[in-house]
Amino acid sequence: MDIKNLVSFIGIIILFASCKKSEPIFQILQGEAQGSTYNIKYIANEEVVSKAQIDSILLAFDMSLSTYRDDSKISKINAGDSTVIVDDFFVETFKASNQIFKETNGLFDPTIGVLVNAYGFGPSHQRKDLNQTQVDSLLNFVGFDKVKLNANKTISKLHKETYFDFNAIAQGYSVDVVADFLKSKGIENGIVEIGGELIGFGKNIIDNKNWIIGIDDPLQSPEERTLIAKVKIENLGMATSGNYRKVVTDSITGEKFVHTINPKTGKPQKGNVLSATVLAPTCMMADGYATAFMVYDIKQGIEFVQKHKDLFVLLIYIDENNKVQQFKTENFKSLVQ
Repeated sequence: MDIKNLVSFIGIIILFASCKKSEPIFQILQGEAQGSTYNIKYIANEEVVSKAQIDSILLAFDMSLSTYRDDSKISKINAGDSTVIVDDFFVETFKASNQIFKETNGLFDPTIGVLVNAYGFGPSHQRKDLNQTQVDSLLNFVGFDKVKLNANKTISKLHKETYFDFNAIAQGYSVDVVADFLKSKGIENGIVEIGGELIGFGKNIIDNKNWIIGIDDPLQSPEERTLIAKVKIENLGMATSGNYRKVVTDSITGEKFVHTINPKTGKPQKGNVLSATVLAPTCMMADGYATAFMVYDIKQGIEFVQKHKDLFVLLIYIDENNKVQQFKTENFKSLVQ
């Protein structure tokens, strides 16, 4: 082979090699966010999204909705600043919260923050022993019907003491935000998980199957990892709320129950629902509804589910015989692997 032909041959090899596409693989991103961690897995030929981009999005999210940051928009509003112009993160969370507030007749209420703080579950962790008079006084500041999102994107509060706490729905929304960012970059198949809330979109095309997610046994000890179910997810968000780490046993009757703050009474109430796992078209709505189920008793929860056929629900509860039971909607059963 002469030099001219050799050069041409090498050129063809290089051209062929450059045209050959790499095979899609799992791309994985991990980090810390919202006092917890995030895990992202998507399928692509190369890294399309960087950790720095995800961290930047989650920081912007916190600057809008985190009550643990004094410089966030929500913290400034809680402090009484009525001039704050809220962003789309706040607007979408406000609208979704208002929807669930109305659907649950006020049992899901993000203005419960003043009570959350008083009972020591807020950023300060300063617990108070509240008498009935104090509870009644704080209840004056609770009620999502006492706040308003104005046309100019400011927030009006009937009482300056009203305190927004979107923690029961915002983390789910942050999952949706990150997933939408991935999709905007052309990613069609992936899972986004933040602090246990997640969404799976597309499929696991590498193994030619749906994304499979395990649901933890709510009564296991912290060092255990026992699953009560594995579900297949495609274009669904999933969230679990639970009081299972705070099960109380009556020393006389042996009855087991959990405590949840009721935004109507302002008091922790006995409940028989240990955990609620909800799958919905968005993780934000799954997160919000899962929280609402923790305020309902099991009968109310089942009645609510029957009116919301778009929700896939698993409720773990304690029956009248003090036994742990499961309630699954029919569509949830169809997802069980």
